[in-house]
Amino acid sequence: MPSHWRILHEGVDILMAFLTRKVEDTDEDVNREFGDRRTHVISTAILVHVGFLTEESGDVFSPKVLKGGPLGEMVQWADILTALHVLGHNLKISMSVKELQGFLGVPPGRGSCPLTGPLPFDLIYTDYHGLQQMRQHMGLSLRKHKCHIRVIDTFGTEPAYNHEEYATLHGYRTNWGYWNLNARQYMTMFPHTPDNSFMGFVSEELNETEKRSIQQNKVNNMAVVYGKEASMWKQGKEGFLQILHMYMEVHGTVYYETQRPPEVPAFVKNHGLLPQHELQQLLRKAKLFIGFGFPYEGPAPLEAIANGCIFLQPKFHPPHSSLNHEFFRGKPTSREVSSQHPYAEQYIGKPHVMTVDYNNSLEFDSAIREIMRTKRSYSSAAPADCSVSVCTVEPYLPYEYTCEGMLERVHAYIQNQDFCAPEPPFTPANLSKQGSAGGSRTAGPLFVPIPNSTALGWSSSVTPPSAWPPLRSLRLLVSQEGQSCVEACQSAGFICEPAHFRFINNKEALHGVQIQGLLRRNETPWSRLAHPLDQRIYGKGTAWSVEHSRSTNSSSEGARP
Repeated sequence: MPSHWRILHEGVDILMAFLTRKVEDTDEDVNREFGDRRTHVISTAILVHVGFLTEESGDVFSPKVLKGGPLGEMVQWADILTALHVLGHNLKISMSVKELQGFLGVPPGRGSCPLTGPLPFDLIYTDYHGLQQMRQHMGLSLRKHKCHIRVIDTFGTEPAYNHEEYATLHGYRTNWGYWNLNARQYMTMFPHTPDNSFMGFVSEELNETEKRSIQQNKVNNMAVVYGKEASMWKQGKEGFLQILHMYMEVHGTVYYETQRPPEVPAFVKNHGLLPQHELQQLLRKAKLFIGFGFPYEGPAPLEAIANGCIFLQPKFHPPHSSLNHEFFRGKPTSREVSSQHPYAEQYIGKPHVMTVDYNNSLEFDSAIREIMRTKRSYSSAAPADCSVSVCTVEPYLPYEYTCEGMLERVHAYIQNQDFCAPEPPFTPANLSKQGSAGGSRTAGPLFVPIPNSTALGWSSSVTPPSAWPPLRSLRLLVSQEGQSCVEACQSAGFICEPAHFRFINNKEALHGVQIQGLLRRNETPWSRLAHPLDQRIYGKGTAWSVEHSRSTNSSSEGARP
């Protein structure tokens, strides 16, 4: 790792040690299996500016992380650096404003002087802190070069907050939004919405021998609590912890300096803040990993599930959002969070994840008893009576969080996402028939019914224009009243894909397609209309959102999962 990482103040220095270990460990695993892929990648000049670790940003993370605070951002940044390195790109890493200025070639100070030459990088990965610093020191050059920027954004940025004019007029302006980027330039930790790009991270993937070893050594009545800060154990935790204690031995990993934190009940065996490899060993023994409701959407639950734990988490009534919860207030999203880890709840689910109302003691008690009875799915030799034998679930890691999944995703984004080249207008009349010798123009619908499906697909008789994802994967659906694109596509087993929208946001493209109620509205593309219109086409593509319901009978499109 670059030597300049180690000249920062003590807190960041320790964080850099974490990053170094994470990168080296992951790099070794990835190189062993996928190192040959470097020969197939065109090297790209990339600047990685980790704004939240700069002294100029106030470095609010170091004190918390060193005392058990969330490590999610650190995990993700380490995996991004590793993926870019393994793929063979030319990296420069900046963790101070002075380094940022040097790499970009702008004069020192805060003169907001524009760049005098071309941008020396093809891509810049940064965060909101870094974006703010770049605006302060690049002046008008930022506007010219912002298409090269990718913003690592844990919780995501919705188009309503990103679009400056709309955000200002309608009360969506926050400290973090209104940058007028393409919404897909924001890259999230979990796939919250197709409006943004899902970056993710890497969790350790076990081989078959390790999985069998975990199955054989699980302790059926052992639970580990997800809460490394003593403050997480305050306020209303006693009731369900007492229920848990009736069935299981409860372990904690709560930070302390000299004395046991008084917030942690006496029946909890507290190991203190553990190094990552020791925490892994603890999770490999435990049957249950239990969340307190915070931190939201961190990497730890996936690591626990990958080590054969069942993750138990609280359901939120009502869902938490920027409208009712202090943590989300000011964040550029109105997303409603239904549980501590919505991704685990929605995309993994039982038997690996259970989501219950912690305020309902009967429901919580029933969940613990169900977990105690859970049979192993890895082996057919699970005993029928789990009261006297260990019964576990198979370690599980979604493909998108493996090394290979992360590498494929990062590579695909770098090769296919281009927000600098203007999108040419889509003119269906210029398309040619498939296989026509003279390139004759198409006559007839672009979208045709798919056999045994309610969806429409791109006509096989028409040569599709170049696009990513390919237009052959496009499926056109009709949503129910009030359904968003995301909801409609998920209900049919598809994924909503915003990149396809410009190909259906066109009267000519929809010629001959019997769909009522497409939207024509220049002011608010996602607002719900009180009455249907005969023919409506969306406007303002930069503000259009796939996540929110918009109008009656609006159309949805998606790529196959």
